[in-house]
Amino acid sequence: MAETTKTTESSIDHFEEEELLQSLPKEKGWVSQYMYLYQQFWCPSPLIQPTITFQKYFQAKHNDIVIASLPKAGTTWLKALAFAVVKRSHSIPTSQNDPHPLLNSNPHTLVPFFELDIYANKTNNVIPNYLSTLPEPRMFGTHIPFPSLSHSIHNSDCKIIYICRNPLDTFISHWHFSNNILSSQSLPTLTLEEAFEGYCEGMHPFGPFWSHILSYWNASRDKPSKVLFLKYEEVKANTNSELKRMAQFLDYPFTPEEESGGVIDTIIELCSFKKMKELEINKSGKFANKIENKHFFRKGENGDWVNYFSPSMIEKLSKVIEEKLDMESIFLASSPAPAPAMESLGKSSDF
Repeated sequence: MAETTKTTESSIDHFEEEELLQSLPKEKGWVSQYMYLYQQFWCPSPLIQPTITFQKYFQAKHNDIVIASLPKAGTTWLKALAFAVVKRSHSIPTSQNDPHPLLNSNPHTLVPFFELDIYANKTNNVIPNYLSTLPEPRMFGTHIPFPSLSHSIHNSDCKIIYICRNPLDTFISHWHFSNNILSSQSLPTLTLEEAFEGYCEGMHPFGPFWSHILSYWNASRDKPSKVLFLKYEEVKANTNSELKRMAQFLDYPFTPEEESGGVIDTIIELCSFKKMKELEINKSGKFANKIENKHFFRKGENGDWVNYFSPSMIEKLSKVIEEKLDMESIFLASSPAPAPAMESLGKSSDF
């Protein structure tokens, strides 16, 4: 990304990294060769060093905003919505003379990931020094579980918005996403069965999914002014009211004039799946110079799991969710058990 600087205290040098990796349980990765069980979550091997660097060096500001999720749980969409809400005083969604940043930049560029972008420089001892000069409020993204966020985030007044999605849909979307990346690199793809078995055992990037979801769910109950927990299906079904709830939580509430003037509807349209998928930047651009932006936008449908899951797979994953998660309080109608409740979710954005 932007300017970086060297530090005399390495976050983790090559020898230390190798020593750490040898001490951690490892499994075959989805996209990376391996993933390691680091701080009780499965971290892809290329992200160990960036994660540790982030944990050690990131200094949160009181008005920072962090968008958190599991991969392919609605991250791209939530980043776009949050950015449009928070930056609307500078970037007016309805302005024809001043094109909105979301029309020319992918949401992951505007709201960069800590571990996948900001701290992902592979050069030893290089720490980004431009963060303190970013326009406030600064906005960041992460897939890291709540307990493993940097201490400065835990100890500051910054806000965190977490979005969770039906685990069956999250799995299918993540599996497709991973295979698209592997195919683009001419690497062997993951079979559905192989990925599914790992997913049910919690062995997938940033998993287990149940502990990841519960970490933010519990944080939202313990610190409701710091962590807002959103459900993907509810945001799709009631986008207007959920967007207002998000804006209120972030201390950027919509005024009566904005509501009557159609600002909320304009933001929803700006961030819609159809709109974003057709943008040139999301057809041909790349995220962090590595992943093609088009892979972040798939079919635009929810409930696609029914086209892939056998009855035995539905039964197995539903049982895992029932045992590991408090479905009644978290998922409610969007729980995967019983199956008919899932079928009623219908279509929504898969990005």
